[in-house]
Amino acid sequence: MDQTRSPEPDGPTESPALVVAVTRTGGFAGLTRVWTAEPREDEASTWIALIGRCPWDETLDLDPQGADRFQWSIRARCGPDDDREAELPDRAVQGPWRELVDAVRDWASGGAS
Repeated sequence: MDQTRSPEPDGPTESPALVVAVTRTGGFAGLTRVWTAEPREDEASTWIALIGRCPWDETLDLDPQGADRFQWSIRARCGPDDDREAELPDRAVQGPWRELVDAVRDWASGGAS
């Protein structure tokens, strides 16, 4: 009996080296929005610089301080062993965080090349 096997892939399937996901919850309608950017390798240095400017280790009070405020969850994978996560109240999304959030939203909407 002749046994045939399906051809094996040329190599392991790799996940993107750089991925940034932004999730926004809350607000008046309580809707959740998610934006994700998976920049190409030739764009990585710009994105890594954006990610590096954010104060990932800063401890924040997550109390939204008011009704209908957004909460933000930001996750960045900069390589196989470099995952970063932050949970932010709306008032903390400024400076480097705002730049990163805006870049991800622009990329997800097709604004990036």
